[in-house]
Amino acid sequence: MSLKRSHTTELGCIACEELTDLGAGKEGWLVENPNLLCALDTHSLALANRSLILITGWDDGPRLKIRPELSPIESEIISSLEWLVFDEIKVIAVGTSRGYFMVYSLDGLLIHRQLVYPGRILKLRVRGTKKDIMSSQDGSNEEVSVVMPGVIARFDGADIRNILQEWLQETNSQFWDEKPKRRDYEELGNGFKRLPHQLWSVDKFGWCADAAITGIMPPPLMEIQSSQRYYRAVTIGEDAVISAYRLSEDRSRSLVGAILSKVVPAAFSTLSSVTKMIWRGDRTPTKKSEVKPQSFAKASPLTCLKDHPRKGEKLTLSPSGTLAAITDSLGRILLLDTHALVVVRLWKGYRDANCLFMEMLVNKNSAGASSSYYEPSKSDYCLCLAIHAPRKGIIEVWQMRTGPRLLTIQCAKGSKLLQPTYRFGSSLDSTYVPLEVFLLNGDSGQLSVLNRPLN
Repeated sequence: MSLKRSHTTELGCIACEELTDLGAGKEGWLVENPNLLCALDTHSLALANRSLILITGWDDGPRLKIRPELSPIESEIISSLEWLVFDEIKVIAVGTSRGYFMVYSLDGLLIHRQLVYPGRILKLRVRGTKKDIMSSQDGSNEEVSVVMPGVIARFDGADIRNILQEWLQETNSQFWDEKPKRRDYEELGNGFKRLPHQLWSVDKFGWCADAAITGIMPPPLMEIQSSQRYYRAVTIGEDAVISAYRLSEDRSRSLVGAILSKVVPAAFSTLSSVTKMIWRGDRTPTKKSEVKPQSFAKASPLTCLKDHPRKGEKLTLSPSGTLAAITDSLGRILLLDTHALVVVRLWKGYRDANCLFMEMLVNKNSAGASSSYYEPSKSDYCLCLAIHAPRKGIIEVWQMRTGPRLLTIQCAKGSKLLQPTYRFGSSLDSTYVPLEVFLLNGDSGQLSVLNRPLN
């Protein structure tokens, strides 16, 4: 116990009566239920089961329950959960088993609902380039990616920010004006404005269990002069442990083509309705058809690694997107260089492991570091990988890329590693905020943070 206390700091306890709705009270409830989801923010924790979201802190603050609008006919459930945090706005993003992306306010109000693609949303990834990570190509890249079996979608962070700011302005206007302004929304059948996004099919080597867009990549050799933007994506799954794709941003349509794609179907629909009224005398209103997903943009396979019976299970991306930690079904952890698409390190004997990247104060010999007024900079921190091996009951911290094991921390059974979501616009902060890892003990409710200094 002394080893654990020396390398973690207790923050508080999340234990409350409301947690019983999510299965709390049974030993191992936090890690044994595959439908239990967790999402951490700097001061809040969101937990969800199939149909209920609970937002709580680790103090005596208020707790909120949200019950998303799900289809009982389709047995729709909550399949993914994540925070969306902007400067002045903090909301909860939900993905469902029917492929719907929904956003809820902390008051439990539905802000946005949109079909991404029919199927189960496996994960919502919020990503942006952290401050002081030097990359000319990825410098302004902030996004929310949606991972589904064989499908990846990408929403630009600026588009999400705009729609949330519109919602916030409308909410404020409703507070002061009894007659709120009507927003000019594109018809989706559900009354919500459609968020623009890109959609790619990445099932060339089989359906994926997890995936991530790792950043922007150069165009193909034959398209050097192309104005399109290309993204690199890494997927893992049963048929191929690791696969990589070049994703092409769909900018091929001209402005005229984009206008025609909206005007022609609308004109045709109007003409069809008039024709029916003339020939059939049908005055009954037509039922709105189900919204169809947009067509796929081009995804070109780059490489794949097939090693039957090994299966890729979980993928964790480093802050810059240049490294990915991948766990497989044989208890191995692969460290992948996502630019070179080469495995640069391998750990064995870690079945059911979970990995998160973090930053630790390893380089503390800089000038002024001994002063009590010294504030560490990016150069003082070292990128590390925290590996939680639940079967061993330990957390190990390894220095990247090929450095030694720095720490071994004992942890209780039923614990889970968590990390706060990326905060949009965080690069504008005056001070550097390092990447931290938190440890939640489900049985006791205790939340702790792994200390940044090595000693």
